[in-house]
Parts: sequence; C-alpha cells; structure tokens
Amino acid sequence: MGAVLVLVSCLGVQSSAALSSALFDALSVPAVAGLRQATAALVLWALVRPRVRRRSRGEWSGIAGYGAAMAGMNVTFYGAVDRLPLGVAAALLFLGPFAVAVASVRVRRDALFPVVGLVGVVLVTRPGGDVEWLGVGFGLLSAVALALYTVFAQRVGRASAGWDGLTLSVGVSALLLLPFSAPAVPQVAVGQWALVALSGTVGVALAFTLDFTAVRLAGAKVVATLFALDPVMGTLVGVAALGENPSAVALAGIGLIVATGAAVTWRAGTPSAAAGEAA
Repeated sequence: MGAVLVLVSCLGVQSSAALSSALFDALSVPAVAGLRQATAALVLWALVRPRVRRRSRGEWSGIAGYGAAMAGMNVTFYGAVDRLPLGVAAALLFLGPFAVAVASVRVRRDALFPVVGLVGVVLVTRPGGDVEWLGVGFGLLSAVALALYTVFAQRVGRASAGWDGLTLSVGVSALLLLPFSAPAVPQVAVGQWALVALSGTVGVALAFTLDFTAVRLAGAKVVATLFALDPVMGTLVGVAALGENPSAVALAGIGLIVATGAAVTWRAGTPSAAAGEAA
C-alpha cells in the first residue's frame, strides 16, 4: 500500500511541477510556490478542520519544522525546475534521503554506494557541459529540505491522529511564504488561477497527504527509498508534457542516482547494516 501511495504522490508532484513551470514567466518562483501552498492549505483546512488548541510545545515544534521543510523544498525545487530539465531537478532532489541514508550506514563495503551516486550526480549535472549551476544549487538545497521533510513527516505523524498535523504544517508553510504569494495575487491572470488551484491541490494537498499516510504506514526509511521513483517520474513527465529530450548521459546519471539511492536507503535499516553500525 505504501508503494502505491508514494507512486501516485510522485506522479502528482512531477505533473504539478510541469503545470507550475508555465507560470514562471509571469510570476516569481517563490510566488508560485506560495500560491500553491496557500491553495493546498485552504483545501486541507476545509476538509480536515484540524484541532489547533491543546497541543503540546513538542507537537508545535514538529509542525513548525515540517511546515518550514515544506516551504523550503517547494521554493528550492521549483528554482531548480525553472533552470534544469525536470528529471535532473528530481534526481538532485532525491539526494536528500540518499545522503541521510549514507550517513546512517556503517558497513565498510557500503562505502561504494556514495561513490557510484557521486558519479551519477556528475553525469546529471554535466550532460552537455552547459549546466546552469544556480539550478544545481537550488536542486541540492531542495535535497536538504526533502530529507528534513521526510524526518518531520514521521515525527508529526506519530504525534497526531488523522491528518491534523499535516494540515497545520501546510498552513505554517503557506504563512511562511505569504510575503511572496500575497503581493503576487493581483498579477495572476484569470486563466492562470486554474493552474494555481490544480497545481496546489494535486501537487501539495493530495501528494503530501499520500506521503504523510505512507510514512505512517511504512515508516520514513521505506518511503525515503520509494522517493527514488521521483527522478524516473520527473523524466517521463518532462518528456511527455514539456517536450524535454534528456541526453543518454543524463539518463545514465539519473539511473545511477536512483539505483544507488534506493539501495543505500534500504540498507540503512536492514539488520546487517544495523549490526555493522553496532560493531
């Protein structure tokens, strides 16, 4: 069940990224991210009606951290999407869970995984020698945010029943991005509001709800492994919806990142890896 939820989530995130990219010429990246979060917050609050009072300080700290990770991930990922092919941006995003897993594995032979993953990053970021390094920088920042997002999703999921914690976290994310989204409201054309609403509903409200539910069902380690689907889905959506044509070298790099990332993230929680760490 967790795999199905994450698969649908990845499709929602990448398809909404393709939709949102149509707004980047008219609006800034932080404004688009903020409008999406605001739309998702309204949808979730209307459906869930979360309890705000009588929450402990620990609960609120988790909610605030989760919301901040959401806000940072949205802005930096879309900053990468604005400058890089969608599949490349998604591959860089996946480095977040990959790096966390590498840090937690202590078995000596597993040292090969980050080396292979690094080769994949080199292939992805220099497929034609004309990579935009600002986009790569945004992609790496989005990876950090995704790692925090996954960790906080598990923390908030354990502390709250239902989807209350998720809904409050999306609200925090929307508030953090309000300085960018509020001034952009008059600049949004009538026809663009449909894109904003669809992107926010599918790419945030639906996708984050599926991620959150998957983490609660399967745990952060399993979901982090399944995030390896994101680069694959991003490449497919980029080709189908945006007409992108990634080179064979870039595709090979994405494949290396996905394969090594999934392997090392899974091994980070296996009994043999845990025994190696204890030793």
